[in-house]
Amino acid sequence: MLQIQPDKDIVVEFIKNEDHKYVRVLGAFYLRLTGTVADVYQYLEPLYNDYRKIRRKLSDGKFTLTHVDEFIDELLTKDYSCDTALPRIQKRWVLEASGTLEPRRSALEDDFEEEEDKEDEQPMDVDEPNSREKHDHYRGRSPTRERDRDRKHERHHRAM
Repeated sequence: MLQIQPDKDIVVEFIKNEDHKYVRVLGAFYLRLTGTVADVYQYLEPLYNDYRKIRRKLSDGKFTLTHVDEFIDELLTKDYSCDTALPRIQKRWVLEASGTLEPRRSALEDDFEEEEDKEDEQPMDVDEPNSREKHDHYRGRSPTRERDRDRKHERHHRAM
């Protein structure tokens, strides 16, 4: 791909290809090598939600099993990937502070907000102070403590 030098649009289509995970990973790796910092974060971060398994060949010739999201994390956080030195990129928080990138929004954030809304709408169950007196609960010793006490008692009497 480095010899062909495809347009950014083609590389983005590689990354958006959900049918072929290796095409997607190849596009991500190429974009990480050649893309701008904003493009790298914009197009690679959504791949954190791709949990499919991929095989990677190690430098000793053996294969290891990893996941697409782990590979993307390596591209965004490490200096080397696939025995290739990656260009340095600025940290995400620096780009957020300068206004280049919007704050990252988790895929689960919408679910958390929905759950919070549901909890806010439901009335809280508050125990009345006298409600414990109404319920006659037996609070005895736990069976394990009684068993331990009995064992100690038996050992003590055997030793005598």
